[in-house]
Amino acid sequence: MSASGEINDPTLDPSLQSWVESANEVGGNFPIQNLPWGVFITSDGEDRIGVAIGDMILDVKQAIDTLALQGLPPETACSLCAPTLNAFMGQGPRSWRAARRSISSLLARGADPHPQLLIPQSSVSMRMPAQIGDYTDFYASRHHASNVGRMFRPDADPLLPNYLNLPVGYHGRASSVVVSGTPIRRPMGQLKPDDGPSQHGPCRLLDYEMEMGVFIGQGSPMGHPIAIQEADNHLFGIVILNDWSARDVQKWEYQPLGPFNAKNFGTSISPWIVTMEALSPFRRSGPERLPDDPPLLDYLVPTKDDVLDVTVDVYIVSEQMRSQQMAPHRVSRGNLSDLTWTFSQMLAHHSSTGCPMQPGDLMGSGTISGTEKESRGCLLEMTWRGQEPVELPDGTQRKFLQDGDEVIMSAFCESEGAVRIGLGDCSAVIQPAL
Repeated sequence: MSASGEINDPTLDPSLQSWVESANEVGGNFPIQNLPWGVFITSDGEDRIGVAIGDMILDVKQAIDTLALQGLPPETACSLCAPTLNAFMGQGPRSWRAARRSISSLLARGADPHPQLLIPQSSVSMRMPAQIGDYTDFYASRHHASNVGRMFRPDADPLLPNYLNLPVGYHGRASSVVVSGTPIRRPMGQLKPDDGPSQHGPCRLLDYEMEMGVFIGQGSPMGHPIAIQEADNHLFGIVILNDWSARDVQKWEYQPLGPFNAKNFGTSISPWIVTMEALSPFRRSGPERLPDDPPLLDYLVPTKDDVLDVTVDVYIVSEQMRSQQMAPHRVSRGNLSDLTWTFSQMLAHHSSTGCPMQPGDLMGSGTISGTEKESRGCLLEMTWRGQEPVELPDGTQRKFLQDGDEVIMSAFCESEGAVRIGLGDCSAVIQPAL
């Protein structure tokens, strides 16, 4: 465990348990040390902020209204009665810590149980946790960038000259970021066969990208960069992110300005935001720089342990597997710690021009890939551009995704001396093009 994970925070005490018994099950996603934030729909159609605990959801507004939740600053209590997390995110670390400690005290074993404040997760639908103003996706895995470079530029250096000097990114579409469970429609696009003119039709090379996303909490005014040592005051928490990609559309359109329609049709995120406080025991030093890498400019030099040790899995379920009730097939396992750039570095670079940040803005990590084939975070890499198809248990192969396929991503954190926490799932089924 890193020094940053050994802080004196009673909410992270490994011996802490809850009166919500499902939260005490070994290996579960949502023990009392986690307490992730989300937004759910009540039985009467109201959007409410909740906290996941075991297999239940704490209705935060009801806990405030009934005075069960104590010790919150008035402005914090007010923000937690809103239909999204934006206002709460924008209040910064003082409010985040106060809410976390109050909720931990409410749910801890030994406190008076309040089962009337709990709702089974299985009985509700989840909403987007925040209204996303802006979405930026980065390209932070050296291994992913190198693999793609070798595929498409076999006679050149796989990494472009800027790659190891700055976190490369592009601006995405906030309007098509959707919560887990929302179907994804196969996009139409302009395609260019190798032996003919361009044409318009359904994407044939549909892919997933295994990523993590981080939500901005406290914002920043225009003209004021966020220093890397201040990043923790602005990073609220992380979600699983699937950056759906139309590879054939991307190949034709991306030069000279980068991805456009190939990325704008859908981005899926998991519904529960795991806070940076909950992730404290899983922070590590890094990222590793190789001897030949250029030195970092001062504004990108880490000042603390910023690498997050988060394991991410990708599963595929074909339509045939689903009809035969076959288990999801794992095709990849990666780790966020394999990235070359951290979220703190991404934020410092993104804001270095004075670009303003807003509560609820989302930054994606880019595809998470490691050194081994099993850790490659997309089918483009896993099948090496379709040359090495993935075998599914139903006897079929996948070079790229087919209609009816479901992609499920899950993630968790484990460390000696800490309680395992999970991020839940991020899933979607591919629907045919219109």
